Amino acid sequence: MRPFPILATLTTLLAATPASAADADHGRTLFQRQCASCHQVAQPRNGVGPYLQGVVGRPAASVGGANYSPAMRQSGITWTAEDLNEFLANPAVKVRGSRMTNRVPNATDRDDLIAFLATTQAP
Repeated sequence: MRPFPILATLTTLLAATPASAADADHGRTLFQRQCASCHQVAQPRNGVGPYLQGVVGRPAASVGGANYSPAMRQSGITWTAEDLNEFLANPAVKVRGSRMTNRVPNATDRDDLIAFLATTQAP
Protein backbone atom coordinates (compact mmCIF):
# COMPACT_ATOMS: atom_id res chain seq x y z
CA MET A 1 0.00 0.00 0.00
CA ARG A 2 1.19 3.44 -0.81
CA PRO A 3 0.64 6.11 1.91
CA PHE A 4 0.52 9.01 -0.50
CA PRO A 5 -3.25 9.03 -1.23
CA ILE A 6 -3.95 9.06 2.51
CA LEU A 7 -1.41 11.83 3.06
CA ALA A 8 -2.88 13.86 0.20
CA THR A 9 -6.40 13.47 1.61
CA LEU A 10 -5.26 14.48 5.10
CA THR A 11 -3.42 17.51 3.72
CA THR A 12 -6.53 18.57 1.80
CA LEU A 13 -8.73 18.26 4.89
CA LEU A 14 -6.32 20.25 7.05
CA ALA A 15 -6.01 22.99 4.44
CA ALA A 16 -9.81 23.32 4.29
CA THR A 17 -10.11 23.69 8.08
CA PRO A 18 -9.45 27.20 9.40
CA ALA A 19 -6.45 27.34 11.72
CA SER A 20 -8.46 29.35 14.21
CA ALA A 21 -11.85 30.95 14.21
CA ALA A 22 -12.23 34.50 15.46
CA ASP A 23 -13.05 34.67 19.17
CA ALA A 24 -15.74 37.28 19.85
CA ASP A 25 -15.40 36.81 23.63
CA HIS A 26 -11.72 37.68 23.41
CA GLY A 27 -12.71 40.58 21.15
CA ARG A 28 -15.05 41.86 23.89
CA THR A 29 -12.15 41.83 26.36
CA LEU A 30 -9.92 43.65 23.87
CA PHE A 31 -12.65 46.21 23.25
CA GLN A 32 -12.99 46.89 26.97
CA ARG A 33 -9.22 47.31 27.34
CA GLN A 34 -8.35 49.18 24.16
CA CYS A 35 -11.45 50.88 22.81
CA ALA A 36 -13.99 51.59 25.56
CA SER A 37 -12.30 54.77 26.74
CA CYS A 38 -13.38 56.41 23.46
CA HIS A 39 -16.19 54.21 22.05
CA GLN A 40 -19.43 52.71 23.38
CA VAL A 41 -21.16 49.50 22.37
CA ALA A 42 -23.58 49.10 25.27
CA GLN A 43 -25.34 52.42 24.62
CA PRO A 44 -25.85 54.44 21.43
CA ARG A 45 -23.88 57.29 22.99
CA ASN A 46 -20.89 58.99 21.44
CA GLY A 47 -17.73 59.53 23.44
CA VAL A 48 -14.47 60.85 22.06
CA GLY A 49 -15.30 58.59 19.11
CA PRO A 50 -18.66 57.42 17.75
CA TYR A 51 -20.55 54.53 19.31
CA LEU A 52 -19.82 51.27 17.52
CA GLN A 53 -23.09 49.35 17.83
CA GLY A 54 -23.81 47.96 14.39
CA VAL A 55 -20.61 49.34 12.88
CA VAL A 56 -20.13 46.36 10.54
CA GLY A 57 -22.06 47.27 7.39
CA ARG A 58 -22.53 50.92 8.38
CA PRO A 59 -21.22 53.80 6.27
CA ALA A 60 -18.28 55.61 7.85
CA ALA A 61 -19.05 58.94 9.52
CA SER A 62 -22.79 58.24 9.64
CA VAL A 63 -23.47 58.42 13.39
CA GLY A 64 -25.23 61.67 14.23
CA GLY A 65 -23.48 63.94 16.69
CA ALA A 66 -20.08 62.25 16.39
CA ASN A 67 -17.05 64.47 15.87
CA TYR A 68 -15.65 62.97 12.67
CA SER A 69 -12.60 64.28 10.88
CA PRO A 70 -13.14 65.70 7.39
CA ALA A 71 -11.09 62.77 6.07
CA MET A 72 -13.45 60.23 7.63
CA ARG A 73 -16.52 62.08 6.36
CA GLN A 74 -15.08 62.01 2.84
CA SER A 75 -13.74 58.43 2.97
CA GLY A 76 -16.72 56.78 1.26
CA ILE A 77 -16.13 53.62 3.32
CA THR A 78 -18.87 51.25 4.34
CA TRP A 79 -17.36 49.24 7.19
CA THR A 80 -16.77 45.66 6.11
CA ALA A 81 -14.63 43.26 8.12
CA GLU A 82 -11.83 43.83 5.60
CA ASP A 83 -12.04 47.62 5.89
CA LEU A 84 -12.14 47.44 9.68
CA ASN A 85 -9.13 45.13 9.64
CA GLU A 86 -7.13 47.58 7.52
CA PHE A 87 -8.27 50.54 9.60
CA LEU A 88 -7.46 48.93 12.95
CA ALA A 89 -4.04 47.85 11.66
CA ASN A 90 -3.14 51.43 10.81
CA PRO A 91 -5.87 54.10 10.86
CA ALA A 92 -3.58 56.83 9.49
CA VAL A 93 -2.87 54.77 6.37
CA LYS A 94 -6.45 53.58 5.73
CA VAL A 95 -7.94 57.07 6.23
CA ARG A 96 -5.30 59.77 6.05
CA GLY A 97 -6.35 62.51 8.44
CA SER A 98 -8.39 60.24 10.72
CA ARG A 99 -8.48 61.33 14.34
CA MET A 100 -8.10 57.74 15.52
CA THR A 101 -4.53 57.05 16.56
CA ASN A 102 -4.79 53.68 18.32
CA ARG A 103 -3.60 50.70 16.33
CA VAL A 104 -4.21 46.99 16.80
CA PRO A 105 -1.03 45.49 15.34
CA ASN A 106 -1.85 41.82 16.02
CA ALA A 107 -3.92 40.25 13.22
CA THR A 108 -5.60 37.71 15.52
CA ASP A 109 -6.59 40.46 17.93
CA ARG A 110 -8.07 42.45 15.03
CA ASP A 111 -10.05 39.41 13.88
CA ASP A 112 -11.36 38.84 17.41
CA LEU A 113 -12.25 42.51 17.87
CA ILE A 114 -14.10 42.60 14.54
CA ALA A 115 -15.93 39.37 15.45
CA PHE A 116 -17.09 41.05 18.65
CA LEU A 117 -18.16 44.23 16.86
CA ALA A 118 -20.13 42.12 14.40
CA THR A 119 -22.23 40.81 17.30
CA THR A 120 -23.40 44.29 18.30
CA GLN A 121 -26.76 45.51 17.04
CA ALA A 122 -27.46 48.95 15.61
CA PRO A 123 -29.81 50.99 17.79
